[in-house]
Amino acid sequence: MQPALRTNLADTAIQNIRAEINANRWQVGARIPNEATLADMLGVSRGTVREAVRVLVSQGILETRQGSGTYVRSVIDAEDSLLRIRRTGLRDQVETRCALEVEAARLAATRHTPEIVAELRQMLGDRGEYNPADHDRYVEQDLAFHKAVVAASGNSALIEVYEFFSTSTQEIIKATVTGELPEPDMAAHSAIIDAIASGDPEKATLTTRAFMAPILLELDRLLAP
Repeated sequence: MQPALRTNLADTAIQNIRAEINANRWQVGARIPNEATLADMLGVSRGTVREAVRVLVSQGILETRQGSGTYVRSVIDAEDSLLRIRRTGLRDQVETRCALEVEAARLAATRHTPEIVAELRQMLGDRGEYNPADHDRYVEQDLAFHKAVVAASGNSALIEVYEFFSTSTQEIIKATVTGELPEPDMAAHSAIIDAIASGDPEKATLTTRAFMAPILLELDRLLAP
């Protein structure tokens, strides 16, 4: 590791720490050297190290654990990845959302409990029908409902991926409720819950695909040459 340049200490420290991670010298899950050791390695103050670590934690690269230390969480900058996703086409984003929610519903059909189904019905009832005067609340609660469906899958990795993708999902929801794309009605949402409650993974798969189908068809129409 090279000592940090004095011109921009925090940025250089960030680059050097990331270089160690990218070179696989500090692997995902590994604890990095403590603050004092990093300060010596980089030739900077402990305050500069704290700032560099804070930035890398906010980017999802590092994770601090109280009383344990700082660990490598990822080699991918979550913020950069999210920006790249948002630069993709809307249809690509809707297709990705569809893939995630279809698989989540399929798994939820085999892993749900009566309590999970009751919670989904309660969340949908609380959300209600769309009211333009209550736009933000509706979007927030609709996103929470779909997150709950994914959580019902019991698949931690799928839940994390969907959480990462949720900003894009929220934008899709906004596009549907404002009329830019077809908005699935209350019955379509209820049908997903019913399919999960049935315990039939194939039914849950088909129901969720049917839920997303009008949005994809409208995008095909809009994007047709």
